[in-house]
Amino acid sequence: MSGHHISSAKFLWGVGTTLFLLTFITVAITWIAIPAPWNVVVAIGIAVVKAIIVSAFFMNLYWDTKFHAMLFVLSIVFFLLFIGITLLDTLYRTDPIPTF
Repeated sequence: MSGHHISSAKFLWGVGTTLFLLTFITVAITWIAIPAPWNVVVAIGIAVVKAIIVSAFFMNLYWDTKFHAMLFVLSIVFFLLFIGITLLDTLYRTDPIPTF
Protein backbone atom coordinates (compact mmCIF):
# COMPACT_ATOMS: atom_id res chain seq x y z
CA MET A 1 0.00 0.00 0.00
CA SER A 2 1.50 3.32 -1.00
CA GLY A 3 -0.04 5.54 1.68
CA HIS A 4 -2.06 5.38 4.85
CA HIS A 5 -5.43 6.93 5.40
CA ILE A 6 -5.72 9.15 8.47
CA SER A 7 -9.25 9.70 9.69
CA SER A 8 -10.23 12.96 11.33
CA ALA A 9 -11.30 13.07 14.96
CA LYS A 10 -14.74 14.36 13.91
CA PHE A 11 -15.23 11.35 11.65
CA LEU A 12 -14.14 8.88 14.33
CA TRP A 13 -16.42 10.53 16.91
CA GLY A 14 -19.28 10.23 14.43
CA VAL A 15 -18.60 6.53 13.89
CA GLY A 16 -18.31 6.02 17.66
CA THR A 17 -21.59 7.83 18.22
CA THR A 18 -23.25 5.67 15.56
CA LEU A 19 -21.98 2.53 17.29
CA PHE A 20 -23.26 3.81 20.64
CA LEU A 21 -26.70 4.56 19.17
CA LEU A 22 -26.87 1.11 17.59
CA THR A 23 -25.95 -0.42 20.95
CA PHE A 24 -28.70 1.62 22.62
CA ILE A 25 -31.19 0.43 19.97
CA THR A 26 -30.13 -3.18 20.58
CA VAL A 27 -30.79 -2.79 24.30
CA ALA A 28 -34.09 -0.98 23.65
CA ILE A 29 -35.28 -3.89 21.52
CA THR A 30 -35.32 -6.08 24.64
CA TRP A 31 -38.07 -3.89 26.11
CA ILE A 32 -40.22 -4.02 22.97
CA ALA A 33 -42.58 -6.98 22.68
CA ILE A 34 -41.23 -8.58 19.49
CA PRO A 35 -42.19 -12.25 18.93
CA ALA A 36 -39.66 -14.82 20.12
CA PRO A 37 -37.50 -15.68 17.12
CA TRP A 38 -37.56 -12.21 15.58
CA ASN A 39 -36.13 -10.29 18.54
CA VAL A 40 -32.94 -12.35 18.26
CA VAL A 41 -32.85 -11.90 14.48
CA VAL A 42 -33.14 -8.11 14.83
CA ALA A 43 -30.49 -7.98 17.57
CA ILE A 44 -28.07 -10.11 15.53
CA GLY A 45 -28.77 -7.99 12.46
CA ILE A 46 -27.83 -4.84 14.37
CA ALA A 47 -24.72 -6.59 15.70
CA VAL A 48 -23.70 -7.50 12.15
CA VAL A 49 -24.11 -3.87 11.05
CA LYS A 50 -21.95 -2.76 13.99
CA ALA A 51 -19.29 -5.34 13.10
CA ILE A 52 -19.23 -4.09 9.51
CA ILE A 53 -18.86 -0.49 10.70
CA VAL A 54 -16.00 -1.42 13.04
CA SER A 55 -14.17 -3.45 10.41
CA ALA A 56 -14.68 -0.84 7.70
CA PHE A 57 -13.79 2.35 9.55
CA PHE A 58 -11.90 1.56 12.76
CA MET A 59 -9.82 -1.15 11.09
CA ASN A 60 -9.51 0.99 7.90
CA LEU A 61 -10.76 -1.80 5.65
CA TYR A 62 -12.78 0.73 3.67
CA TRP A 63 -9.64 2.54 2.49
CA ASP A 64 -7.45 -0.55 2.18
CA THR A 65 -6.97 -2.61 -0.96
CA LYS A 66 -9.92 -4.55 -2.30
CA PHE A 67 -7.96 -7.77 -1.81
CA HIS A 68 -8.15 -7.38 1.96
CA ALA A 69 -11.88 -6.66 1.78
CA MET A 70 -12.31 -9.81 -0.32
CA LEU A 71 -10.38 -11.82 2.29
CA PHE A 72 -12.65 -10.47 5.01
CA VAL A 73 -15.82 -11.33 3.09
CA LEU A 74 -14.53 -14.81 2.24
CA SER A 75 -13.68 -15.47 5.87
CA ILE A 76 -17.25 -14.58 6.85
CA VAL A 77 -18.62 -16.83 4.08
CA PHE A 78 -16.49 -19.77 5.22
CA PHE A 79 -17.52 -19.19 8.83
CA LEU A 80 -21.20 -19.30 7.85
CA LEU A 81 -20.55 -22.39 5.74
CA PHE A 82 -18.95 -24.20 8.68
CA ILE A 83 -21.80 -23.18 10.98
CA GLY A 84 -24.29 -24.43 8.38
CA ILE A 85 -22.51 -27.78 8.07
CA THR A 86 -22.49 -28.14 11.85
CA LEU A 87 -26.21 -27.34 12.04
CA LEU A 88 -26.96 -29.90 9.34
CA ASP A 89 -25.24 -32.49 11.49
CA THR A 90 -26.82 -31.54 14.81
CA LEU A 91 -30.36 -30.77 13.65
CA TYR A 92 -30.99 -34.09 11.97
CA ARG A 93 -29.43 -36.60 14.36
CA THR A 94 -31.50 -38.78 16.64
CA ASP A 95 -31.14 -38.50 20.40
CA PRO A 96 -29.22 -41.42 21.91
CA ILE A 97 -31.18 -40.99 25.15
CA PRO A 98 -34.92 -40.50 24.74
CA THR A 99 -36.30 -37.43 26.45
CA PHE A 100 -39.10 -37.65 28.96
